[in-house]
Amino acid sequence: MPSVPPTMNAVAITTPGGPEVLRLTQQPTPKPEPGQLLVKVAAAGVNRPDVAQRAGSYPPPAGHSPLPGLEVAGEVVEAGVGATRWKVGDKVCALVNGGGYAEYCIAEETSALPVPPGFDMVRAAALPETFFTVWNNVFDRGRLAPGEWFLVHGGSSGIGTTAIQLASAFGARVIATAGSAEKCQACLDLGADRAVNYKTEDFVATAKEATGGKGVDVILDMVGGDYTDKNIVMAAEDGRIVQIATLGGIEAKVNLARLMMKRLTLTGSTLRPRTREVKAGFARALEERVWPLLATGKVKVVIDSTFPLAEAAAAHRRLETSQHVGKIVLTL
Repeated sequence: MPSVPPTMNAVAITTPGGPEVLRLTQQPTPKPEPGQLLVKVAAAGVNRPDVAQRAGSYPPPAGHSPLPGLEVAGEVVEAGVGATRWKVGDKVCALVNGGGYAEYCIAEETSALPVPPGFDMVRAAALPETFFTVWNNVFDRGRLAPGEWFLVHGGSSGIGTTAIQLASAFGARVIATAGSAEKCQACLDLGADRAVNYKTEDFVATAKEATGGKGVDVILDMVGGDYTDKNIVMAAEDGRIVQIATLGGIEAKVNLARLMMKRLTLTGSTLRPRTREVKAGFARALEERVWPLLATGKVKVVIDSTFPLAEAAAAHRRLETSQHVGKIVLTL
């Protein structure tokens, strides 16, 4: 068994604030409890919820690590009592409740997945948060079916690049919004049927035109605010609008009569507070339905950039520019 040091390097949030509050510190190395794994981290994904936690608006669930980081890839170095699927030395990627910005991280065994064949640790670390989120919201809550129209806002983000590819792979027709011609082209290259520059074009009109006036069946939105009523306008009858973030504001004014006339479903979710059992279900579905697509290259992970763990603040600054295409990953 590899020797595990009593302390480790980890990036801590020293006080709520901007990227500068992220500091490399020495922390006690955690110990796995029953059903958990200790993973020696090779790479960790950087996500919008990490930024929200750093700013003080997205605290970790009770009993979980206060360190940021919701996804890791690395090697199992210890297994808690009852954790039997993985053995020491196995390479895994995992959705975690916190603690990813560190040399060692606790993962629930049921939220760990095998590193897909041919994947390096950087690409493996970019999988869990976005793939769990997209599977839960687009296919589980949104019930996207083959032949339907799907629209994702922020198509060049980590969530967006994943959603475009999965929706396309499962037979949907895809519209993506993005903030530049270059980002729109990236969305088209990933399989979107249409890409709309929201800064220069009316995405509602484009969606109506693309769908022959029918509207969009499933909309994945991370903006909220005034996008909410626009989503209702461009949704098809019996459409589903799924909210996963509120970058444009937590409050919205909506036309309820239109919602009723179209029989729309307006729903949403956050992933982190969900139970171990719920996340285990998502993991099983991904391993069965999506991991084969990653193994064959039909679905890819788009990496924007990597930063050493000690430069987590720079990684956050990159994320907050919104200039990235795909995922930002910390390397150890």
